[in-house]
Amino acid sequence: MSSIPILRWSEEWRRPGVLRADLMAGLTGAIVVLPQGFAFAILAGLPPYFGLYTAMVPCVIAAVFGSSRVMVTGPANAISLTTMALIAPLAVPESSHYISLVLTLSFLVGLIQIAFGFGRVGKWVERVPHSVVVGFTAGAAVLIVNSQLGTVFGVEITRGLSLIDSLSLLSGFLSADGFKPYSILLVSMTLLMMRVWKPFSRWIPSMLAAVILGALAAYLMERFWIGETFFPRVSGIPGVFPPLTLPDLSLATIQQLVGPTLIMVLLASTEAMAIGRAMALKKKDQFNADQEFVGQGLANVAGAFFSAYPSSGSFNRSGVNLAAGAQTPLAALSTAGFLVVILLFAAPLIRWLPYEVIAALLVAVAWGLVDRRQILHEWRAGPREAIPMLVTGLGTVFISLSWAIIGGICAALICARVYPNRSVD
Repeated sequence: MSSIPILRWSEEWRRPGVLRADLMAGLTGAIVVLPQGFAFAILAGLPPYFGLYTAMVPCVIAAVFGSSRVMVTGPANAISLTTMALIAPLAVPESSHYISLVLTLSFLVGLIQIAFGFGRVGKWVERVPHSVVVGFTAGAAVLIVNSQLGTVFGVEITRGLSLIDSLSLLSGFLSADGFKPYSILLVSMTLLMMRVWKPFSRWIPSMLAAVILGALAAYLMERFWIGETFFPRVSGIPGVFPPLTLPDLSLATIQQLVGPTLIMVLLASTEAMAIGRAMALKKKDQFNADQEFVGQGLANVAGAFFSAYPSSGSFNRSGVNLAAGAQTPLAALSTAGFLVVILLFAAPLIRWLPYEVIAALLVAVAWGLVDRRQILHEWRAGPREAIPMLVTGLGTVFISLSWAIIGGICAALICARVYPNRSVD
């Protein structure tokens, strides 16, 4: 493994147009992560600006020390959801203790990923059954919507409740006198704006356009219809640059985080390897899973000292990076720089962003997570693929993320013995 893998691309930077293509892709990535960062941080149970901080230092480190040409590391939907699911039972979301545990989780995850990279175990993580990943992402989509039910309907629902408990509370609120539909209306308008704007996403990403138009719609509704400030807004960003932080490496904290760390390592690593391999195939490039382990690990360790919660490869941003014409990891690296520049000018405007608009982004993310074609394919493949998918998906929604993944892997191993041959290729 090269000590500084990004240098393998130095010859390409001399080719005409490569630097420009990478910088333009980096600018596009910075614009895309601006609304996504807020949404994913809230999903992780953190103040919104932590999503932007997680898109800075980890993104740079992974680009420098990873193996993928175009994968972008930072806040990701499944990782964010898992962070809250694992840490919410240990501390109150957004509290100082919760933030400390999350930062420590980043550090511990990074250490294990680095050890895995140098231990050459990348090939084993790549063997996590695809049916388990499909089931998990589908279940995660349901949990994302569940986490936003209170915001979508403008009622107070404690985060971390089960789907059944959330729906029970919601039905009570909706049947009570005095319920106001303003929040659900704003969420619906934001989703509609996102859909209508899709043909123009080449110039301005639909998520960013929806954020701007949704914030404007909220202001107009309050001024000319509601007559008062109704929608809660995001608090301002303490600073454009991520503040220095320290993980809590006390024995008591480490003991608390042993289980969450192992689950997060499995999930974050599986996601990063899957994206890295997919991007390599598209670019007809080589991919070194062990080197990527080291890159992801260093990104999480460094992130723990710069206000970043656990990060991994992002399906959405990596796809955008590829579509924007990225040629080398310089594109991902420059994304962090452009994000800082954008925040220097846009930070004062963030106070106008309603939580309902962010909830709409998360609902859209959840919808995108459900790969209906792949679910149907796994189902048609027979019990060998369908049973692990169902066990993982239902376990994710009704039990816990950690047990769902473990149960899905166990189900896959059992089904491989009971059904040695797939029913459908």
